Amino acid sequence: MLSGSGTGEGTSAASSPRAQLAAARRKFWGWGLEGQGLAVSEIEQLGAALAGRLGIDGVRVEEPPRVDELDLLAPRLAPPASLEATFSADAYDRAVHTYGRSFRDLVRIFRRDFAHAPDLVAFPRDEGELVSVLEWCSDAGAAAIPFGGGSSVVGGVESDVGEGYRGAVSVDLGHLAGVLEVDRDSRAARIAGGTLGPVLEAQLKPHGLTLRHFPQSFEWSTLGGWIATRSGGHFATLHTHIDEFVEAVRVVTPRGVLQTRRLPGSGAGPSAERLFCGSEGTLGVITEAWMRVQPRPRYRAGASVSFADFADAVEAARELAQSGLHPANCRLLGHDEVLLSGSGDGSHSILVLGFESADHELGPWRARALEICAGHRGEVREEEGDPAAAWRAAFLRGPHLRDGFTRLGLVHETFETAVTWDRFWEFHQGVLDAVGDAVRSACGGGAVSCRFAYVYPDGPAPYYSVYAPGRPGRELEQWDQIKLAASEAILALGGTITHHHAVGRDHRRWYLREVPQLFTGALRGLKAELDPAGVMNPGVLLQPGRTVTHDDEGQRR
Repeated sequence: MLSGSGTGEGTSAASSPRAQLAAARRKFWGWGLEGQGLAVSEIEQLGAALAGRLGIDGVRVEEPPRVDELDLLAPRLAPPASLEATFSADAYDRAVHTYGRSFRDLVRIFRRDFAHAPDLVAFPRDEGELVSVLEWCSDAGAAAIPFGGGSSVVGGVESDVGEGYRGAVSVDLGHLAGVLEVDRDSRAARIAGGTLGPVLEAQLKPHGLTLRHFPQSFEWSTLGGWIATRSGGHFATLHTHIDEFVEAVRVVTPRGVLQTRRLPGSGAGPSAERLFCGSEGTLGVITEAWMRVQPRPRYRAGASVSFADFADAVEAARELAQSGLHPANCRLLGHDEVLLSGSGDGSHSILVLGFESADHELGPWRARALEICAGHRGEVREEEGDPAAAWRAAFLRGPHLRDGFTRLGLVHETFETAVTWDRFWEFHQGVLDAVGDAVRSACGGGAVSCRFAYVYPDGPAPYYSVYAPGRPGRELEQWDQIKLAASEAILALGGTITHHHAVGRDHRRWYLREVPQLFTGALRGLKAELDPAGVMNPGVLLQPGRTVTHDDEGQRR
């Protein structure tokens, strides 16, 4: 085994670790660092481009808030003297840790609404300090909200914990970062949970290795966050979720530290490490994980295939998913998705295909994939300008575009799901009908696009985007009406409330209807064992509550 370089040295707890990882501070009101993102002129161009499509007469660009404008409530808590250096009550730190980066979050940020700002932010410098922080939160009756990169789009890091808590603490894992150890023989690496995506890949690169997990939030999300939310990553087929790469985990719970055993596989009962995949900070904090890594790709082959008929494209995607070719990229953009992402004129759907390997040339795989597409009337796009590259650029800029849409006063958000192939067409039409009606009712008009983010042998993972005009001061209510319609349709038509965005607080009520009640009871029992005071991320997955918990129908449990 080889030791990797870590980044866990202690620093002043009053300054955010994010400021130490980059030259500029992170924005508290949007994506990325201060000074990054779309210029006002670019936002105006974006608005002008969408004005005709959405029936908007003019656009306005709202100015972002400043920290000195925020009216934060005074902290209700004071840390113990022994941990004083670990905590911050600084207004900037509290503002950064108030919200994730969903549309609902951004609208409230621009309204200067920080009612749920955490009372304190903890920056534990090592695992021992983290243990002490969670012990203090349990004793003090303070909610503990794990915070990795803060990129949640489902309310996963918001300190909206209900009553019964003396306050809320955002627990920032930025100091617990770095690739700690590399096992070349087993092709695995021990990585700290607070490691941001770019840092993780940069430290694996000298070893010729990669985790190759690139969610859209890659720049501002962490390994621990990926595991806790069952993140979807780079691969559109086969190894789509982070779960597939987890070999073992180390978790700090209010009851103590839990370390699972490193094994390539085991049939010994329910998987202990899988228990924490998707736990969303409700059971403890993932501080380290042994991850299955891979050699960096040397060979690549790809193509963009256009289809005049979306139905043909869907059938091609299904056959590819069932072919055993396992393309790394197999993302289908519907006609409207092509148009609204700037990947084309919207006259065709586009299937973005890609293969990669560290071991062998990929010509035969590409040839067979194109043969499958041709069998469904797909045509390889050879003209100048790569639509796949255009869509990829829009995808990577997506978080900055989201900021821009919000500043323009537009309603723009996404929702995603998964469903089996046999139900797809009824499901897809039902979702489009329900969401289209809600968009017209709430906004007077708009557009809904669809792409397949991932495909499996038994079904696709459709990803829908909504673009609509906002009414000043009513944007949240407009989106809530649309989101309600989408979520109810998804559940009624047999889909999942989330394929990879996680549950958080926003999806909880539908999640609790999706899973069996007996399972929910078992999950409550598990949480009570690991978190007896009920302080770990209350309101995520389950109803918040320290002593008596209730389900979403108000029944005492």
